[in-house]
Formats: sequence, structure tokens, C-alpha cells
Amino acid sequence: MSASSTFRIVLTQQIIPGREREFEETWLQVAPDAAKQPGNLGAWLVRSTDDPSTYYIFGEWANEQAYQEFQRNPEHLEHRKRLHALRTSFSAATGTVVAHLPGVGARAYAEQAG
Repeated sequence: MSASSTFRIVLTQQIIPGREREFEETWLQVAPDAAKQPGNLGAWLVRSTDDPSTYYIFGEWANEQAYQEFQRNPEHLEHRKRLHALRTSFSAATGTVVAHLPGVGARAYAEQAG
């Protein structure tokens, strides 16, 4: 697989103030189902350091087709409803990786993380 075929998505979500912990717990409950899908390469939940009610979800897929198939999955549609109830806004941006330059610390970090 070439890096240029890798498909990425970035979701930006504003969570209802006071429900951030519930959102994190819900995401941790539903995200493993996405990880089991063919073509899923991983996902990251990131909380903004500027605004504790803003979260980013970074998803990586082998290609856009795998991601689109996941989007039609009935189980995923139910999970989205659970997450939607905890947020005030949502936006998504998608793209295909054109190039990837691993940083000098990537190997040492991976080895240290085990």
C-alpha cells in the first residue's frame, strides 16, 4: 500500500460543557467497533488544549472506499447517535495522504512505548 492511498478524516466536535468525561467514555466504548472494520488503520481521540470542550478525532483508513463502507454500517450509525447527543457542533474534513515524513524521534518513541 502506498502512502498516497491512505485516507484520513479529521472530525472536530464541540461537546456540551460538563459532559466531556461522558463523551470520552462513550467514544472509548464505541471506537473499538470501528477498529475491527476492514481497512481501518487506527483512530485517535484528542482533546484541545485551548478549549476542554473541543475534541478532534483523527481516523486513518486504507482507502476512501473502506471508510465509506464503514459509514453505512448500521452499528456505526447507532454509535453516531450516541455521540451526537453529547455535542453542540460537528465538522469533518477528509483527505488522501500525499506524503509522509516520519520524525527522527518516531522510532525511539515507538521502541520506548513498547
